[in-house]
Amino acid sequence: MIRHDFDEIIDRRGTDSEKWNDYPPDVLPMWVADSDFKCPAPVIDALHERVRHGVFGYCWDDLMKVEKAAAHWMRTRFDWEVSPEWVVFSPGVGSVLSAAVNAFTMPGDYVVIMTPVYPPFSMAPVFNGRIPLNASLRIGGNGYEIDFAGLETLLAKPRTKLLLLCNPHNPTGKLLTREELLRVGELCLKNRVVVLSDEVHCDYVFDGKKHIPFASLSPEIADISLVAINPSKTFNLADMRTAGVISSSKFLREQYRTAVTNVKLGRSSLGLLAFETAYMTCAYYVDQLVPYIKGNLDYAVASVNGNIPGISVRMPEATYLLWLDCRELELSQRQLVNFFLQEAKVALNSGESFGQEGVGFMRLNTACPRATLHDGLSRIEQACRARIR
Repeated sequence: MIRHDFDEIIDRRGTDSEKWNDYPPDVLPMWVADSDFKCPAPVIDALHERVRHGVFGYCWDDLMKVEKAAAHWMRTRFDWEVSPEWVVFSPGVGSVLSAAVNAFTMPGDYVVIMTPVYPPFSMAPVFNGRIPLNASLRIGGNGYEIDFAGLETLLAKPRTKLLLLCNPHNPTGKLLTREELLRVGELCLKNRVVVLSDEVHCDYVFDGKKHIPFASLSPEIADISLVAINPSKTFNLADMRTAGVISSSKFLREQYRTAVTNVKLGRSSLGLLAFETAYMTCAYYVDQLVPYIKGNLDYAVASVNGNIPGISVRMPEATYLLWLDCRELELSQRQLVNFFLQEAKVALNSGESFGQEGVGFMRLNTACPRATLHDGLSRIEQACRARIR
């Protein structure tokens, strides 16, 4: 058994890292959702061997590596029997959203999203001449909840053609239950709305809960849905630009494939190799990573709620992201962002970028060594305590 050291501190500055290069050296970046962990050793070894070959011409486009690896991961991790033919290569889930918008809607159509949500969910419709409709999640006693009456109203509009679903949900950490997923699916079936389910955080689920791929719910729901997966979050492979979109519906698959092909988004041999190696041989890494992240979350939630005045947080059911409620600090969103950057010296994502429902919130990424997390939370605590003196 390979043991991975998630406590290892790796200097990422000067390595073309968006996360680490965007801010000066005195600011600790805990924002964009990649991890600070080294990717699995088998992936590194496979890439080294390929690079030693020294020739990087155009990649053959019919290798089935992504397709077979994606099917294997879905079967072994989520008990979902996927045929490799159901998988369509995509260069990252950000491009998946735009491709889905172009495949299943026309300019002027409505695209429903559940806000607050990862910014590209609203950007993809707007940039492509479609109109996003916000089905706002409500904060209830047990965390965020779907307003099903409001969702049904939006789905029933004649020009609503697509629902972009995020599950596990970024940034709130909500994991939809089977009952919630079925209700969403039934509403979309009733209103003939296609569902693109972004499930890139599916491997980060805690406390005995289980992620359920949306298209696995029933044959009827499978006929109107596509599921997007990517090893980028799980194995820290975002730079490999290789994802998969899964659908048992040949009609939806071919529509989506046409949208991707139209913009000539080709495969990369290194991305294919990393995708295949991670999903076929690196389950051990995830089995060690998830408990480590849960330990980070336990530590962070206890620290925030117990030691940091003016900020509170709920334990997420999934993902490595914390959705910090900073409303008690009584700062405008601009002041809040500046407070973290200038006083705490920590870079977080502004909640407002996830929609108006995120005003007063900030997103913190816990996918880092425990020592880094301790440093970041200590900086925030000191800044908050200094502010209330």
